[in-house]
Amino acid sequence: MPEAKLPQTEQEWKLKLDPEQFRILRKKGTEMPGTGEYNKHQPDHGIYECAGCAAPLYRYDHKFESGCGWPAFFDAFPGAVSRHEDRSLGRIRTEITCTNCGGHLGHVFKGEGYGHPTDERHCVNSISIKFNDSAPAEDKINNK
Repeated sequence: MPEAKLPQTEQEWKLKLDPEQFRILRKKGTEMPGTGEYNKHQPDHGIYECAGCAAPLYRYDHKFESGCGWPAFFDAFPGAVSRHEDRSLGRIRTEITCTNCGGHLGHVFKGEGYGHPTDERHCVNSISIKFNDSAPAEDKINNK
């Protein structure tokens, strides 16, 4: 369940997050490919939550192996992930953030041919998410 009171300032976030989480979630960093805890994680139940605020983001069965070096999802819980234009590397990409706390998750790519219903790949930093296997996805998103 998302935290009731989120940090408001950069200093509060620094106290809540470890340095690498802060670099990625708050400063829009990227972890090295193939190094993240959830890159090859393929559970048979549970959800992935925001590491910054515990908001539910992705169902276990929306994760797929893309071979890109980061966890990949083809869909998110409705309204859980926000999209923003990102021109930071001299090209236009679509950044994805946690709608609840604004934490940087990664980027979304379309039309790569993975054959999923959305034809999207949410390329997510492992450090931006935490896996929760204690509640079925439907119960967690409905706050039961």
